Amino acid sequence: MNRGIVRAVLGKLLILLGLTMVPSFFIALFYNEKESTSAFLITIALVVIVGLIMTFRPAMTKKIRIQDGLVIVTFGWIIASVFGALPFYFSGNIPSYTDAFFETMSGFTTTGASLLTNVEALDNSMLFWRSFTHWIGGMGILVVTVAIFPAMGSGGFQIFRAESPGPTSERIVPRIKDTAKILYITYTVISIAEFILLLLGGMTPLDSAIHTFGTVGTGGFSSKSLSVGYYNSTYIKVVITIFMVLCGVNFSIYYNIIKKKFKNIFDNSELKLYMGIIIVASIFIFIDLAYITDHSLGNNIVDSVFQVVSIITTTGFSTVDFDLWPTFTKVILFFLMFIGGTAGSTAGSIKVIRILILIKQIKVELQKIFHPRAVISLKVDDKSITPGILGSITSFFVLYILVFVLGTLLISLEGYDLITTSSSVAATLGNVGPGFGLVGAANNYSFFSVPSKWLFSILMLLGRLELFTVVALFTPSIWKSDQ
Repeated sequence: MNRGIVRAVLGKLLILLGLTMVPSFFIALFYNEKESTSAFLITIALVVIVGLIMTFRPAMTKKIRIQDGLVIVTFGWIIASVFGALPFYFSGNIPSYTDAFFETMSGFTTTGASLLTNVEALDNSMLFWRSFTHWIGGMGILVVTVAIFPAMGSGGFQIFRAESPGPTSERIVPRIKDTAKILYITYTVISIAEFILLLLGGMTPLDSAIHTFGTVGTGGFSSKSLSVGYYNSTYIKVVITIFMVLCGVNFSIYYNIIKKKFKNIFDNSELKLYMGIIIVASIFIFIDLAYITDHSLGNNIVDSVFQVVSIITTTGFSTVDFDLWPTFTKVILFFLMFIGGTAGSTAGSIKVIRILILIKQIKVELQKIFHPRAVISLKVDDKSITPGILGSITSFFVLYILVFVLGTLLISLEGYDLITTSSSVAATLGNVGPGFGLVGAANNYSFFSVPSKWLFSILMLLGRLELFTVVALFTPSIWKSDQ
């Protein structure tokens, strides 16, 4: 491992983290929130000073190898959460550092799981920072570092590959720095569009920003304890639903739209499956709700689609307490937690492309039963899936289930019911946020013990970095120093 370059990049990350807190500092000033103003000022000064110290001695080389990228990304997210929790803790808005860290990790990993029993009690600046962590983490903390700071050579791709969701990481354009810029420009344009539309729907500028961050980052933190359901507005529900769908889609598709490469969009099998799952799940839930609720046809349609999209994109917003819905509907939502959005989106969980490839592999194996001597290649959109990629996807799926099972066993030591235990692990590992039972849409994670809160934080990180980035750090060879 190249310790010099790891230290230098993490130092730059801390400087950037300090800069991202500046808007929250000014909001604290605007609302005359004295404790929060001091908390942000102290934290900004601290992280910038530490960052400058870490970058003071230049690294001997700018070449970043894959093992360096893995260490940088994993520790980058941990360090961001460690320091990002300080404003909550210093201001007293969240008196327990464990709770502040949990909330911050949940924000950066776009999980949206919360320990807060009264969200409205937070200062406005803290509500802004809490949701802004979604926006920062949605596209990737290190991706923006690659985009803003001077080129890191070809090693920038190692960071991009380790942090980006999906079985493969593709450059939109040849230079990784330009790819990162294109992604963030697209991300920003989508954010501005939703912000304006929510303003037109009657939200305040602060609430519009908070819900935009939660939507575009597919995180789900709201400024209201009742989430989106607080507004009781069909317009707001529809706007947020549309943008959740858009942000569950691979962002490279929007670049193809700009370049008028429409064939790449219409022939995209992953996109078709993603939309198909949303439509079918929404229809099933709507039919189920029609038999047990006295709500209007329109409300049932809007709430069904909203909740399906919110769960599959791992956003976690809610318009109703879906834990009160029928068992059939809750089972559908539970399975959606394991699917997630498309690769290259801000959504979490397993991802549609992996599900698609595994389904195709099952089909190939069935064909081999009847034609054992046939050579059947596995393809997606006319692209062959190599044995290496297939092996990686299979390994990921198995490891994901193993982590889910192990996490469920450990959390079960708390003694809560199976629904609460299993869904809390699925919701944190999949970066969904709310689960069922005691962690349902109307509840939170505050009742868990301190060890469980730290375990949930680890699960969030594992889910956001897709397991292998973190698990690889337990390989002894990765820590061998070159300097």
